[in-house]
Order: sequence, then C-alpha cells, then structure tokens
Amino acid sequence: MSEVEGPYTTIVSPEMLERHLSDPTWIVVDCRHNLQDFSLGRRLYDEGHIPGAFFADFEHELAGEKTGKNGRHPLPDPERFADFLRSLGASDESQIVAYDEGGDMYAARLWFLCRWIGHENAAVLDGGISAWRTLGYPIESGGSPCHPERSERSGASSGLSVRLHPELIVTADDVLAHLNSREMLLIDARAGDRYRGEVEPMDPVAGHIPGAQNRWFKESFDEQGRWKSPQRLREEFAQYGEPTRIVHQCGSGVSSAVNALAMERAGLHGSRLYNGSWSEWCADPTRPIAKG
Repeated sequence: MSEVEGPYTTIVSPEMLERHLSDPTWIVVDCRHNLQDFSLGRRLYDEGHIPGAFFADFEHELAGEKTGKNGRHPLPDPERFADFLRSLGASDESQIVAYDEGGDMYAARLWFLCRWIGHENAAVLDGGISAWRTLGYPIESGGSPCHPERSERSGASSGLSVRLHPELIVTADDVLAHLNSREMLLIDARAGDRYRGEVEPMDPVAGHIPGAQNRWFKESFDEQGRWKSPQRLREEFAQYGEPTRIVHQCGSGVSSAVNALAMERAGLHGSRLYNGSWSEWCADPTRPIAKG
C-alpha cells in the first residue's frame, strides 16, 4: 500500500522524506540526545545528519526552566518554542519532521510540543536516522543548527501561529485529585524495573504514582525500531479502555510522548500527558508513591 501524500501528523516514512528533501516547506529537525551526556546529540549531528536538517538542543529548545519542583524537563514557554521553530524557517504551512536515532523517545517530544502549540503538521521519521542510513540515503556532516538561507526560501514571513491546546496537559494537582477515580488512568512509559521501583538511575526516589499501569515506550516499536502498524497499536491499547481517560507519564515527560503518539497513530484520540511525570511527582514528599 503506497503512502498517501501529506500533510503528516504522526509518522512519515524515510522514502517520503527523501522525496521532499528539496521542498522548502519541509523543516527537518534532528532531536538526538542522551540523558547522561547532554552534548552527545550535537556531536552526532556534526558527525552526520540528514541533509538540510536543523539541530534541536534538547535541554534548551525542547524544555523550559527548572525550579527543582517542576520535573527534569518542564514544558518550554510556548512562544519561546515557537520562536525556535520560526528561526528554522517554519510557518503555519510547514511540514515539520523530527527524527532521532530510531526506536527512541526524543523526536516524539518535539512532535508533542508542536501539537501542544497548535501546529498539527508535525510528524516523526519512522525508524529515525538508522532507517535513513539503512536505505542508503545521503548524510551530510558539519554545518550549523540554523541555515538562514533556508529560512528565506521557506516563506517564513507568513509566520508560525501559536494556538495553544492546554487540554492536552494535566498537572500534578489533577493527578492527585483523580488517584482513586475511574475518570483517569495513568500509563507510565518507563522501563518495568523503574516503574516497580527496583532501580532509579535518574530521580532521587524510586517507585511510581499509585494506580499507574506500566507500558514501556519501546513497546510501540518493532525489532527494527520502526513503528508498529496502527492496527497492532489499537489492539495493544484496547486493554486500557476509553482513550479520553488515559494520561501518559514517564520520568520527565519525554518517553510518555511516544505512547501519546502511538495512540494517535492508532486513531485513538483524546489522551493527555502529565508532563511533570515522576520527577515532579516525587519532588514533593507529601505525594503518595507505590512500588512493585
């Protein structure tokens, strides 16, 4: 079955992206990152990236100011995030494509932020740069995270609007108020051992939010790091019931975006995200925790 021409709002194939590399309305963003080595993403970008791709500094462009109480990756100011996209030449007509290594969580974060500020034409590259390389498509090295000449060609003067969707987000207070309610079901995207509280490499407290169920974000991908089919994802998420009661969370609001994207790919609309996630939740010792 051939891929339908865009706009793309969830996933785009390497083949389709390759056909649009010279299209100035397509903005490609390299989101590779490492939570243990914040400089790795930029080094990987400099070593080799998809031609014309821009680099997103994950801890700065895709996250906001930390207070010590609002988690490890707070939401950025929406206008500041929009300004970052505008600096790449993005406008309301742009097709934004985010990629990471493939089978990873960082590109989904940019996808979710785009959706949050109201830019629907944002998608994640299926299989990331790994699939791109496997297909023998070109790679370029060096360069700059921003190419002014592309911004001029893109017609960015039409601007990128912010039409914020606050309904996509829930707060810690919302979660606390619904801990024993059938109206909200938390899905924790962390690995099982972190969810159970057996290990905790990132945050000072181990465990999970009481009542949360565990679905590791990696379960949305196949063995090659490509996205599972919409039908397969629908079958897997069926156990959780009505999509509108589902709230995704993880350690800091990053890998949870993968599960949110998986549900959208499956045609299961209406889930939300608790961005503060475990890193925010456990920062307040009065909030209950669970293990096992």
